[in-house]
Amino acid sequence: MLGSFVQLMVVTGILGAYIAGLTLKWHWLAVLCSFPPCIMLLFMLFMPETPRFLLDQKKRAEAIAALQFLRGPYVDHEWECRQIEANGLSLFEFKNPSIYRPLLIGVILMFLQQVTGINAVMFYAETIFEDANFQDSRMASVVVGSIQVCFTAVTALIIDKTGRKVLLYVSGIIMALSTALFGFYFKMVLPNGNNSSNADLWFTLNSVSPGTETRLSWLAVVSLGLFVAGFALGWGPVPWLVMSEIFPLKARGISSSACVLINWVMAFLVTKEFHDFIGFLTSYGTFWLFSAFCCLSVTFAVFYVPETKGQTLEQIEAYFRKS
Repeated sequence: MLGSFVQLMVVTGILGAYIAGLTLKWHWLAVLCSFPPCIMLLFMLFMPETPRFLLDQKKRAEAIAALQFLRGPYVDHEWECRQIEANGLSLFEFKNPSIYRPLLIGVILMFLQQVTGINAVMFYAETIFEDANFQDSRMASVVVGSIQVCFTAVTALIIDKTGRKVLLYVSGIIMALSTALFGFYFKMVLPNGNNSSNADLWFTLNSVSPGTETRLSWLAVVSLGLFVAGFALGWGPVPWLVMSEIFPLKARGISSSACVLINWVMAFLVTKEFHDFIGFLTSYGTFWLFSAFCCLSVTFAVFYVPETKGQTLEQIEAYFRKS
């Protein structure tokens, strides 16, 4: 449940930005969003370095002090220090299946999370509602952000009962269907598969057949709501949780960093190239591509993602050694 809170905090921040955007101009919104990093910087001044880093630097006394801060006074800090020292990591050990297999799974999970198109859809949610003729598209965006927060919170509450894989299946199927519906919507409202090099055509829809967009605008909104709910139910929080569970302790630092790097590189690329995809594949083609990636994500979860519910870290590591 605590592992799922990573994504819950992310979507809560997105919702906060939507709410602030109701009343603030963009430059004041940027100023407001500079405050959380400043607060984070202030609090980090009171945080100790990680025990593993301190032990690598031969600072044993500081490592024990850090463990006392993190664990409290009623645990055996000396024993944990010995455990950390006994589990050092060399590059040679990445040949070990218990290290490279979970790393590959973590990287692919993060890749698939982003190529489903979630960031592209969320960043352009307000414009989607404008095209659907909503009177207050900004408030509609707040509603979408609220859906994402609610379903992510639901996932955090039920994930230890349902398991990880079931949520990935359900989430991926919902996302595949909703993006396919999105593609169908744009196929219907853009006559003759309009593929103008001006990607803004996707938003302005100047050449829409009279009445077609109005009749089908509900489909775009329902598809968006389903997509966001589906993502929040599984492919939003679960990859972060699985990543924290499948890596052995000695490789967790570098493996987690690699996964986070892949996640945000793909988020950048998908968002940056979204307009270009629309110009090259058309609007409906782009969303059908997202739908195909959603189907691929379900297939990957079925065959390669282990179920970690109720498993100890030692059992998970043994699974990767034997599989």
